[in-house]
Amino acid sequence: MHIRKTLWVNDSEPIIVIMAILLVLGTINVFSSSFVLAATEYDDPFVFLRKHVVWVLLGLVVFAGCRRINYRHWRRAMLPMIIVLIACLGLVLVIGPPVNGARRWLGVGSFSFQPAEFAKLISLMLMSAFLANCLQRRRLSVMNAIISVQTVCIFVMTVLVYLEPDMGTAVIIAGVPLLLTMITLMSRKQVLGLVCVLPFLLLGVAVLQPYRFHRLVNTWDPWPEAQGIGYQTVQSLATIGSGGLSGMGFGAGVSKYQYLPEAHTDFAFAIFCQEHGYLGALMVFALYIVLMLYCVRVANMAKDIYGQILATGIMLLIVGQAIVNMLMVGGTFPVVGVPLPFISYGGSSLVVTMAAMGMLTNIADHCVHPVHKPQPAAPEQPPGPQLRVVQGGQSN
Repeated sequence: MHIRKTLWVNDSEPIIVIMAILLVLGTINVFSSSFVLAATEYDDPFVFLRKHVVWVLLGLVVFAGCRRINYRHWRRAMLPMIIVLIACLGLVLVIGPPVNGARRWLGVGSFSFQPAEFAKLISLMLMSAFLANCLQRRRLSVMNAIISVQTVCIFVMTVLVYLEPDMGTAVIIAGVPLLLTMITLMSRKQVLGLVCVLPFLLLGVAVLQPYRFHRLVNTWDPWPEAQGIGYQTVQSLATIGSGGLSGMGFGAGVSKYQYLPEAHTDFAFAIFCQEHGYLGALMVFALYIVLMLYCVRVANMAKDIYGQILATGIMLLIVGQAIVNMLMVGGTFPVVGVPLPFISYGGSSLVVTMAAMGMLTNIADHCVHPVHKPQPAAPEQPPGPQLRVVQGGQSN
């Protein structure tokens, strides 16, 4: 039997390789973009790097655990996870320490985390299970998705995160399930209608808080307020442009010297572009594109509807955040608190991303068709006269 040789045993391997490359690039970039702030504020240039490495190790443990757990089993644990998460989101508003005018963290001793980051993954898992159930029972009405307990839970999580306030994360918590619903249940006409209405809905949400509307208007023309609300966007564009084709070199970027705010978190990609140039940025962009293609492949080859929808949701969560962050850093999207997966500093975000990658690789491990496909065996020859080889080279 002849077996066709391929580079990968299954689709999990290239996904893990992409994740590993992004983790290495992210760790390097976290140190380079944070050592100035760390030395200034904490008298230790390695403080953010050490914390990031701890989160990476924790993320690897979570990734390994999620990969070993059959993705179908998560459907049974949805209720307790939602109850605990909503309780944590409520506690954030009550006892969470205020940081820059927002309450987003919960602390247990010296350990702190952002419940809102976990709400991103839980919301898409909840909607994936619900949509799979709708398709299996052939209850394909969009109203079933709108008027459901699952949608109410997602709405509650979205509101609690919006009140922190964290507009960017709230949009992701509600937006990924919405996109999944559109892809799964809606006809082309319904999708087109929603696409036409959605910008006005988002504009209405932005108008509710004047500073958000001002920031939205300022996004495409930040220069008149380059020392005000447009400062971050202007500095980000200047940081990217100064890198040129090949960049200034590792650690040589100058914008992290108190010029670009949030240089190691939301705007870490700008520092990466400054030090590694357009070529480095293109490499990172290509990695996300390849990851997206493998997500689509896993979704198409998944054993069941739930696996297909969950893989699609993970793709929207990870690659979608990457696209939004790159557009934000590039000055074509409003400044929102959306990190670049694997590249930006942020422990809770990294752990949630790696948990999602673990689920994705588990779906890939259970795909119907393996990458190694044995060739069909040659048809058996009809029985005929046989030659028996005997010692001495004679036959009879």
